[in-house]
Formats: sequence, C-alpha cells, structure tokens
Amino acid sequence: MPGLAHYMAQYDHEHSSGWNKLLHGLGIPMIFLGLILLVLMKWIWGAGFFVGGWIFLLLGHKIEGNHPAFFQGPVYLLVGPIWVAKEAWELLTGKHRAQTSEGSSEGTTTKQS
Repeated sequence: MPGLAHYMAQYDHEHSSGWNKLLHGLGIPMIFLGLILLVLMKWIWGAGFFVGGWIFLLLGHKIEGNHPAFFQGPVYLLVGPIWVAKEAWELLTGKHRAQTSEGSSEGTTTKQS
C-alpha cells in the first residue's frame, strides 16, 4: 500500500496551476467550515460554505484541465486537506519551492548522463 508521500506527490503533480492551488486553498477550508456549521445546525451557512467550496474545487480543475484526484480513490479526500495545509505552511514560512518554466520544482531536477 502506498504511503502518504506517494499520495502527496501525485496530488502535487495534478495541482500545478496557480489558480487551481488558490481555489483549493480557499475551497477545502470552506468545505470543512461548511461541515462544522452543518454539525452546529447552522444549515444555510453550512450548506453555502460546503457547496461553495466544492464549486471552487471544480472550477480549479476546469481551469487546470483535469479531474479531481478523488476520482482515483477516496483516500484523496484526506490527502487534499493535508496538501493544502502543507502548501499554506510552506507559503507562510517562505519554504515554498519556485516552479521552473518546465513545471518542475527547482532543486528537484537531476542531470541524467
């Protein structure tokens, strides 16, 4: 069974567009907030945040031109929030890797002989 690093790498690969990352960074927390509000019986607000978050996610995938990762398996419903937390942490701490024009991260490419 693949580990978290495998799922995170796959998720990162399928979420390379800046717009998709931004929409996921907004949408996933909105979904979680919506669930919390629904549990607290704030039905209208909860449903609004939940549906709005999913709209952001689907819009991000429309922009990027791929399908949501959870179509590959439900484990990605857990990987997504972890990925967003990692992206936010890297952005806040200044450890976010810069993207090259080829789409790979700087410092991760190796020279083949």
